[in-house]
Amino acid sequence: MAPKLNKIKNQTESPEEETPKKEFEELRGTREALLNILEDVEEARKEAEEERDKTLAIIENFPEGLLFFGGENELSSINPKARDFFNLEPENILGKDIGALRKISSLQPLMEILGEELEVYQKELKIREGLVLEVSTIAITSAEEKVGALVILRDVTREKIIERLKTEFVSIAAHQLRTPLSAIKWTLRMILDGDLGEIQQEQRKFLEGTYGSNERMIKLINDLLNVTRIEEGRFLYDIKSQDIIDIVKKVIDSLKQIAKRKRVKFSFKIPKKEIPQVEVDSEKISLAIQNLVDNAIHYTKSGGEVKVSLSYSKKEKQILFSVKDTGIGIPKEQQRRVFTRFFRAANAIRAETEGTGLGLFIAKNIVEAHGGKIWFESVENKGTTFYFTLRA
Repeated sequence: MAPKLNKIKNQTESPEEETPKKEFEELRGTREALLNILEDVEEARKEAEEERDKTLAIIENFPEGLLFFGGENELSSINPKARDFFNLEPENILGKDIGALRKISSLQPLMEILGEELEVYQKELKIREGLVLEVSTIAITSAEEKVGALVILRDVTREKIIERLKTEFVSIAAHQLRTPLSAIKWTLRMILDGDLGEIQQEQRKFLEGTYGSNERMIKLINDLLNVTRIEEGRFLYDIKSQDIIDIVKKVIDSLKQIAKRKRVKFSFKIPKKEIPQVEVDSEKISLAIQNLVDNAIHYTKSGGEVKVSLSYSKKEKQILFSVKDTGIGIPKEQQRRVFTRFFRAANAIRAETEGTGLGLFIAKNIVEAHGGKIWFESVENKGTTFYFTLRA
């Protein structure tokens, strides 16, 4: 009988004996969970280190110079390419802010371009003979908060050499072409005017067509020469205090007949209030205005309208010029290329309108050389408005 009772006692445990066992099981479960978390953390750490190493390898071997500035504008990182550009050692510059870096002679020109805001886009910086850099910055953000800025330095020396050679070639070719074209022009003019004897009506028709083609060639040559002067930085020659209203009037008067022939309604809204004089090269600013207004007339169909206006903001101390047309407009997907060389919109080409694609490029450079700003608004098949401002 006794053995049976002992067996029953062993099977029945008191609550005090169950508690340690439960706690042990809980601890074991917690331990396993912690181990799993640690394993996950370790795995995540390894992955982060691998990604960091990859990023560092990319930065170190990047073909362009890179500098990273932290939130307080202190230099946190610089890659070998950037160090080579300025002959620097990282231990001498890392952790320094813009002000301290400006005191380093080799970095001073770069710091002047970057400024305190570190907001630059495609500005050129000549470091020394045979080395020209293009400087741009990118804001680095996290959760919509700026955490730093990345400075990108691209070596554009070879591109500049090629551009210079191309510019020189175009300039030489244009000068060589202009002389014979001018001779052809005056010879044709003499024949058309009857200076060399009377000509038949059919002959006149062909000669006038030839004269018109020759004029377009001369215009193209002049545009190419203007482009080469712009690229060589020798475009503005005669800056004087001028009356902008008189300048615009002269351009308008020269284009009235073209608008009349096309049956385009043409108007110039003269401001009621007096406009102060502006410091401009009258020949060049006239060319910019002529290109804008001529385009407006050119790309507006018969029965359309072109409005030119001037206004002055005393608060902004600037003059606003605008030319609005009801023409063919510029396709939205092509608008970003409007001010580039030789650009002509697809709808303009389809309409078989004439043009070199240089007028707006020239106008933009003239306005910006005067310290102004140029822009436009356009809707295809509804019209375009070009604006520019000048300091007054």
